[in-house]
Amino acid sequence: MGTPASVRCQKRDRLEALVRNRLKRLQYRPGTLDGFITGTGLTLDEPASP
Repeated sequence: MGTPASVRCQKRDRLEALVRNRLKRLQYRPGTLDGFITGTGLTLDEPASP
């Protein structure tokens, strides 16, 4: 099995890989993020042009 420290490290590495994978998926699905922001009731302002 391994020492508690090595098990924690493996779990952290797996979690990091999972988060990276999910963020990469969201990058190609902007509608998902737009829906999430809309669901919170927040609005995103357009950046001011220089």
